[in-house]
Amino acid sequence: MIRHLVLFKLNEGVERDDPRVVQGVEAFRALGGQIDELRFWECDWNITDRPIAYDFAINSAVDDKDALQRYIEHPAHQAGVALWREFATWVIADYEF
Repeated sequence: MIRHLVLFKLNEGVERDDPRVVQGVEAFRALGGQIDELRFWECDWNITDRPIAYDFAINSAVDDKDALQRYIEHPAHQAGVALWREFATWVIADYEF
């Protein structure tokens, strides 16, 4: 199995209640039920306010590298990514477990 972690940082001046952000969160929350390759899916807002903290996190799992690639290329995932590109930056870690 591969764990796929993504941490998002909202761009300067962008707030959680921005309509673009709300739409982006809704798009990502829906992915768990839309992409067959996902074996585990959760995402939500960070609850701490430390300066080094990121704002939003995705924690997911897929079977293998091929499944990860299919997830990445899935149209629903690509649509969500396109939304988030407008208002955030992110870091990713993928590892076997």
